Amino acid sequence: MGLVRITDPGVKLIMVGGKGGVGKTTCASAIALKIAMEGKKVLVISSDPTPSLSDIFDIAVGDRERRVHDQYELYGLEVSSEIVLKRWKERFGPEIYEVVSSFASVDYDFVDYIGTAPGIEEEYMLNFIMELVEGGTYDVVVWDTAPAGHTLRLLKLPELFLAHMEAATKFYMNIYSHFEKLKNTLKLNDSKRTLLEIIASWEALAERIVAFIRNGEAVKYLLVTIPEALGVRLTERVIKELEENRLAVENIIINNVVKDEDCEFHRMRKEMQEHYIRLIMATYGGKNIILLHLSPYEIKGLERIEEVAKRLFE
Repeated sequence: MGLVRITDPGVKLIMVGGKGGVGKTTCASAIALKIAMEGKKVLVISSDPTPSLSDIFDIAVGDRERRVHDQYELYGLEVSSEIVLKRWKERFGPEIYEVVSSFASVDYDFVDYIGTAPGIEEEYMLNFIMELVEGGTYDVVVWDTAPAGHTLRLLKLPELFLAHMEAATKFYMNIYSHFEKLKNTLKLNDSKRTLLEIIASWEALAERIVAFIRNGEAVKYLLVTIPEALGVRLTERVIKELEENRLAVENIIINNVVKDEDCEFHRMRKEMQEHYIRLIMATYGGKNIILLHLSPYEIKGLERIEEVAKRLFE
């Protein structure tokens, strides 16, 4: 059986996760191509710190949406940390400066300092993906996520961000109370209202992101792993943490599986892999598990990607 439910009519976002080096980008690209071949307009986006969409498609993708197939409406986008923070500053920089400058004399460069705070980049990455999906330009967005540890932290951030905003509200109000005792506080009174409105808008955004990533009908998460000890342990950890965050994994792709043992090396390798494949099957028998055999050649270019797509959906 091939991949299930990720091409359902209501699916708008497919998140492809796993540890680094297991073939996430290859699988994400193949899934995106398959959906595009069905007549949909698809964007495959990579937020991996070392994105390789350009290598897979054998075309310079870069940080602007670019068509990567002449026949089908398939587009690619590589998003770096710098691009995400740049867009965050454009969106929220003026608001942040308004808040801080209402009770302190600071230069606008202070916004750059705020932008380095833990969680800002991940928070806005989710917002960026959400806007791509809800913007309606594409029928489906396939997201080649960062390696598993980064992705798990990212998915937890909206709720952590909400807790942070509650503490921030108290902090800012304490600062305001201090300044309120000073003379000539009329301007600060005006700023107090603006401050609370801005904080409320940030909280509303975080709540919207939480609701968005937990919409099981529109958002699908699949995991790519390899039949080795580290891959199995990480798969267990990722699935557990995703389900704790109410994100169900329906498909698991086991990549780089040896098909034919034509020498002693491959015989031993296959024997080792079969142990871990049985372990994954026994642990996650209720999920759809696909074996993707090790390819003798490099997956590069549309022809090779299409071959992977056929194997994933056959």
